[in-house]
Amino acid sequence: MDIFTLNTTYDFIVVGGGTAGCVLASRLLERQPSLSVLVIEAGADVTNHPHVSKPLEAALLHFSDIDFKYFTTPQEHLDNKPRYVCGVKALSGAITINAGGWIRGDKADYDEWAHQAADDRWSYQGLLTYFRRSEHHFDPNADAEQHGFNGPMHTSSVSTSGRHYPLRDTVLRAWKRLGLDEVPDANNGSPQGIAELVENRRNGLRQLTSVAYPLKGVQVMTETLVHRIILTDGKQGKVATGVELVDGRQLFVATGGEVLLSGGAYRSPQVLMLSGIGDKDELEKHGITQQVDLPWVGKNFHDHQMIFRYWKLRHPEKGLAMGSAAFADPSFEKGNPADWLATLTVPRDGLKEAIAKDEGKPAASGDSHVLVQGPRSHLEMNVLYAAFGAEQIGLEIPADGSAIMSYYMACLPTSRGSITLASTDPTAAPVINPNYCATHTDRFVMREGWRVLSRLMLETPEGQDLVEDEILPDGYKCLSSDASDEDIDARIKIGGVSCSHPAASCSMGKVVDASCKVFGVQGLRVVDASVIPVPLAAHYQVPVFALAEQAVDMILSDRDG
Repeated sequence: MDIFTLNTTYDFIVVGGGTAGCVLASRLLERQPSLSVLVIEAGADVTNHPHVSKPLEAALLHFSDIDFKYFTTPQEHLDNKPRYVCGVKALSGAITINAGGWIRGDKADYDEWAHQAADDRWSYQGLLTYFRRSEHHFDPNADAEQHGFNGPMHTSSVSTSGRHYPLRDTVLRAWKRLGLDEVPDANNGSPQGIAELVENRRNGLRQLTSVAYPLKGVQVMTETLVHRIILTDGKQGKVATGVELVDGRQLFVATGGEVLLSGGAYRSPQVLMLSGIGDKDELEKHGITQQVDLPWVGKNFHDHQMIFRYWKLRHPEKGLAMGSAAFADPSFEKGNPADWLATLTVPRDGLKEAIAKDEGKPAASGDSHVLVQGPRSHLEMNVLYAAFGAEQIGLEIPADGSAIMSYYMACLPTSRGSITLASTDPTAAPVINPNYCATHTDRFVMREGWRVLSRLMLETPEGQDLVEDEILPDGYKCLSSDASDEDIDARIKIGGVSCSHPAASCSMGKVVDASCKVFGVQGLRVVDASVIPVPLAAHYQVPVFALAEQAVDMILSDRDG
């Protein structure tokens, strides 16, 4: 940890050195080298960590010293048990551990974000400049309107990384059998169909945000936790003048400076509430005096839910999956063991009926509903040539190449949860409640995902030739696509887990304005996934890079103006 003199002032103090925090600090100093920028990060610099650079060693990082090891509250609509949710504690943030999917998502989702924020800067078109700015696209001949070729984050597809998996053609044929069209580029705002997996890997290695966005000239405090934002009275309400660390030290911003909170969807609302910014009743539970009345702090929280299924291969001797001695091409270490990513909508009539149950309106009125129009991208699916994580449903599958797995993710959940305080101790974990599967709509979408995977693996000729059967937890039977809702629900209740895409706990329009400024406080912004007000059919690293890139423009425009 670097040592700083008390009462030193900075133009910008960035709380949280994750994806957004590193982008903010790097770009601010790049654009205006005279600025003084401080980043305060709870975790360590993991640049030389032995397991960070290689994508396939990510599993060794979960529950390690760079993981906060968070768990949710017991999930009422699953099996009433907590779920593990990874909270990364490291300079560079979630990119240190994540699976690396570079999935931009659907244009319609960003346009809904802009609608909620009443600001077209957050529409797909409004963010497109920043998608390009952050990206170094793998194909130099791709559409230059959609992709950037000089950004810090290098991407690669499965084929451009040199991975030639033996099941590539088989899985593609199976997906096409279900009526999906092959999409040459799913990162152009129209992802529905089957497309090659794209990851943000460079030469097969993980890229840390703090390296891709250099922090040269930025002062960085690692292994340092912020307790609260220091607020003083100003002429037009409260003013953020600095931060207080857990050890009591205080650091301040210069006149006209700003505190930029980038702690992520778990920590940012926690810091706000510890600072007296939030719902009065929630704060009073912990003896915190309310400074700013923002009842939506910690509310509107949502996360993508996913579920894994496991399949016994008919011919494991062919070296089809990780763990087999024959699955040994060195290029396989350059990314996830998968070829294709499928993005699908769900049946319209069933979706309308589920929405009607949730909203108390006739199903016939649902044609104009925002989740029905489009059609929207409700499901993401994948077949992986590996079998891991089966402990969640009580399975022990040997890592010998005899099994593969599949997953699906519900992209647009309507269930809303919360982030609240456990105590006034800033080192304590916040209370995390995603409230998974609380709505008829979410349960309908999850069932449809199950049915699609059953059709793919059990009912197509390719799937039947590939796998003998599903590997099942004790007491459960293999469920085909026509299984009852009740039987599918029972499997989802034990198998549903977090996809680690938490968002919206400091929602734009509720907690921050369209320039990420906290309502009622001058000199304080939140810039991370917590401000994204609606679910996106994306892997959130992509929109967070773009969010932070655009925030830099907003910050400097305000400063220069």
